Amino acid sequence: MKFSTIISATVILLLRQVLADDTIRGVNVGGWLILEQWLGGDVWNGAPDASDEYTFCQTLGQESALSALQNHWSTWFTEDTVKELASYGVNALRIPIGYWSVIADHSQPYVMGAMDYLDEALGWAENAGLKVWIDLHGIPGSQNGFDNSGHAGSVEWQTNSDNIPSTIKVLQALAEKYSNSNYSDVVAAIELINEPISWGSNDVNVTRQFYIDAYAAVHEAMTDNKDLPIIMHDSFVELSYWSDMPSTVGSSYGQLGLDTHIYQVFTDEFNSLDGQGHIQAACDYQYSLQTSNDILPTYAGEWSAAAEICVYSDGTSAAGTSCSQDGCQCTTDDSANWNDNLKGLVRAFVEAQMDVFEGNGTGYFFWSHTGPGAWNFINGVQQGWIPQPLTDRQYPGQCGFELNGGDDDDYDNDDDGHSNSTWHHSDDYHRRVRRGGLGRI
Repeated sequence: MKFSTIISATVILLLRQVLADDTIRGVNVGGWLILEQWLGGDVWNGAPDASDEYTFCQTLGQESALSALQNHWSTWFTEDTVKELASYGVNALRIPIGYWSVIADHSQPYVMGAMDYLDEALGWAENAGLKVWIDLHGIPGSQNGFDNSGHAGSVEWQTNSDNIPSTIKVLQALAEKYSNSNYSDVVAAIELINEPISWGSNDVNVTRQFYIDAYAAVHEAMTDNKDLPIIMHDSFVELSYWSDMPSTVGSSYGQLGLDTHIYQVFTDEFNSLDGQGHIQAACDYQYSLQTSNDILPTYAGEWSAAAEICVYSDGTSAAGTSCSQDGCQCTTDDSANWNDNLKGLVRAFVEAQMDVFEGNGTGYFFWSHTGPGAWNFINGVQQGWIPQPLTDRQYPGQCGFELNGGDDDDYDNDDDGHSNSTWHHSDDYHRRVRRGGLGRI
């Protein structure tokens, strides 16, 4: 092994040791400065047939839409929310914003005004000791066709030649403003783009070139804080695809980060798992996260407690969204009414994810501060299925060994295929367990 390689590896490990003291335990502010109907909110009462912010503004017209949005921006997320999250141990917020809020686009029905509320939130966060990621969540043409891009439907970001240059201009405006020394104590990163898909009309190689160009443009636009981290999303491809990006753009460790979103609810593969299967799946992410994090800081920028699981009265679990047996409950039921068995399973699932995201990555942002069921961080804390403090563990060491191996008889399956685990409490917890080697990706 070359001496320079040893030095480089040593430097990275030392940097990671320093960064470990600042592990992100964050929460996304969903449905605020970009509307998402499924998250709820009274704002939708004025446009019940709208499906995203584009159709919301289109339906109401700009004047009425602005009035309704200003009321929503003033109430959905407030300084009291920030104080409450801080009291729960949250140390960072990821705040989505749409391009139309940064630079006016008169060809679209969107209205401006959200940036004033973003700036207000930065003040609240700074006062509470929280850091903020500014996340460009919606871009010209839509990068994914999801409602969270502002406009559900077609994906035209890469098909119209104006869209990528326009996206870079928006990012330059964000970088110029928020790299100013006035924000150096609160703005912790700028995320280039949220969830660009890598299929359909999007080519991941075009996205890759966009990241290279955007990194250079954003870095050049920075004013005082030239070391403000820049984050790229993994575009739903393997993390290893991005492993050469730090050297490609010439960044030092920490200047460029990778955001991956880990949900266990949107595919048939995940929706066929019982409770222990979901915990094992969470633990299995340790390998790819650790390998990536050794190269550039890697974050679970979105994750949740959502999973389609039912728990029976004897503590066993199965995949599903409904059950009829006495004492059986499913995660699709109102979380306010979950019994101890279901709360215990969901908490074990949450803790396994937290362990991996902290132990093998550089931290996480739960989606979201509020929302339905297992997507609601505040309810999770208050109802007991998110730990308090966030480092507390009732189910320690779940990912420090093979959960499906022969060392733990508590995790056998019974004859009905139900996970036969018991959700017990342990007072001993080793918070951070590093695995030997680089694992696999």
